[in-house]
Amino acid sequence: MDPMLSGSDYNQLRAFLAVGETLSFSRAAERLGVSPSALSQLVRGFEERVGVRLLNRTTRSVALTEAGENLYRRVQPAVSELGDAVGQVRQYRERPAGTVKIHSFHAAAERYIEPMLVSFTQRYPDVVLDITLDDAVVDVVAGGFDAAIRIGEVIDRDMVAVRLGPDLRQVAVAAPAYLESHGRPEHPRDLVDHRCIRWRWPGHVMPYAWEFFENGSWFEVAVDGPLIFNDKDMALRATLRGIGIGFCVEDTVRQHIAAGTLVPLLERWSAAFPGRFLCYPRQRQMAPALRAFIDAVRAMDAEMGDGEG
Repeated sequence: MDPMLSGSDYNQLRAFLAVGETLSFSRAAERLGVSPSALSQLVRGFEERVGVRLLNRTTRSVALTEAGENLYRRVQPAVSELGDAVGQVRQYRERPAGTVKIHSFHAAAERYIEPMLVSFTQRYPDVVLDITLDDAVVDVVAGGFDAAIRIGEVIDRDMVAVRLGPDLRQVAVAAPAYLESHGRPEHPRDLVDHRCIRWRWPGHVMPYAWEFFENGSWFEVAVDGPLIFNDKDMALRATLRGIGIGFCVEDTVRQHIAAGTLVPLLERWSAAFPGRFLCYPRQRQMAPALRAFIDAVRAMDAEMGDGEG
């Protein structure tokens, strides 16, 4: 192989590296924005170019050969460094541009993203924010996201995490009409005798067990009731209608408590937990568009600064 790579040689090398990293032609093709058949042709052409089989393929799996593993191990860091170098040069662009893919829990997006959208889109017309609202806990990198907003207890350890607001806590709440008909629980374990409005984490089979704090440790109560939702807003509306006791992040029901439409319960056992964080993968060079988004969210957090998390 010539010491200098031509454009087609480099495309074939990128194709090989993508398959070597994912061990999947379909995932590698999606990452590169080409069809699996086109990717297969690129890899086959690269193997013919070097004269050695680099991948073993079956109908169900892809694996690196010894030669392929050796080449991947030596070349991947160099290509990554080349990408970093090009990315560093692009930092000199005056206007951030490109797409920033964001994953956020619904309540966090309503609080930190939605209020800044008008000013952000006006200030950065060349940036596209691709926002996914989902209460599921996803792998940020595997999902192709650049950043995510989620609660502290579900952040991967290898992510950079920027705190947004103070700690949060969950509280049991009920409409006055429900309490008039069913009475008031005096301890979290009394909830097993009440009609509770449950919520299921997306992707989970069992509903979320309500968590309380006593004598220095957390404990769970597996409540029961007539309704199970995967949408917290609908669960809150059902609680407001007096159908049962709900379990909500305090700042989402503060206004209802102040208005008297909901009554907080069992507060003695409702302890704080790590609040919301903006998180993103560690990286040597950050794209200007991602930096602009991070700065905008942090500015919104500072502007709110009201202690409501």
